[in-house]
Amino acid sequence: MSDPTRTYLDFERPIAELENKIEELVRFSNSENGINTADEVEKLRGKSANLLKSTYENLNAWQKAQVARHPARPQFKHFREALIDNFSELRGDRCFGDDRALIGGLGKFRGRAVMVIGHEKGHDTQTRLEHNFGMARPEGYRKAVRLMDMADRFGLPVLSFVDTAGAYPGVGAEERGQAEAIARSTQKCLALGVPMITLITGEGGSGGAVAIAAANAVLMMEHAIYSVISPEGCASILWRDSARAKDAAAAMKITAQDLLGLKIIDGIVDEPVGGAHRHHSTSINAAADQISAFLAKFENLNADQLRAQRKQRFLEIGRSLIET
Repeated sequence: MSDPTRTYLDFERPIAELENKIEELVRFSNSENGINTADEVEKLRGKSANLLKSTYENLNAWQKAQVARHPARPQFKHFREALIDNFSELRGDRCFGDDRALIGGLGKFRGRAVMVIGHEKGHDTQTRLEHNFGMARPEGYRKAVRLMDMADRFGLPVLSFVDTAGAYPGVGAEERGQAEAIARSTQKCLALGVPMITLITGEGGSGGAVAIAAANAVLMMEHAIYSVISPEGCASILWRDSARAKDAAAAMKITAQDLLGLKIIDGIVDEPVGGAHRHHSTSINAAADQISAFLAKFENLNADQLRAQRKQRFLEIGRSLIET
């Protein structure tokens, strides 16, 4: 089976060529010829590392969008398994069914009981179909509301992990009240009397993301994106040409760095050189440290103070954008 972390993006072709050359030299050195290529391999590895570093230090918005969608990027499953002990999944919306694009349940984060909710995209064909590529239906958002109600009742902080291109736009979803379900979920986030911390791990798309991200603090992975619509969708509307997605991405200010400057998010989690898909554990641990720091910041606030902070946070976003 091929290694998904070795799936190279278009802008990584020079890096791919160097790494493939290194592999060839290593195989040749280990063959019966017995020729020592160690010095050449070491030089190429240094060149590859420098090229990888310089490439990722200068990514444009469209390139970051590609990194955010990398198939080997850590997903909710990886964050949950690494960070949440004694996880117990809670299923169903008590109305229609269980949506597998949004997963949630109880567990412990660094010794503290929490409610965890996150989008799950899946990692291969079977699981992507099972989880509908992370695009939740109304029952997913109604499940999220049910779990947030439970967290509120028992005084549990809510941790949400966002990675979705958007809510599912199918006919069935619309017939079952997709817009209303998203609105109710967003409303519940804002009304919570417990701390809520959100981490955007990959894509944060439209209302499907905001529905579980109207939090006291919103963090983003360094190469994640967060937007009201995908770059392709924006290009199709503005120019009737999805091929202009690169132009749309630049204009929309979808990167973590842009959004921190606009005060839409509260912090950026650094990723290892080459992106989170190359080093899952390092990325996840860095995210955990920031989540823990923000939880500590809010843990002494009462319910009214948490609601007031959340309200003020979103009012300030509006003021900031008007001034900009």
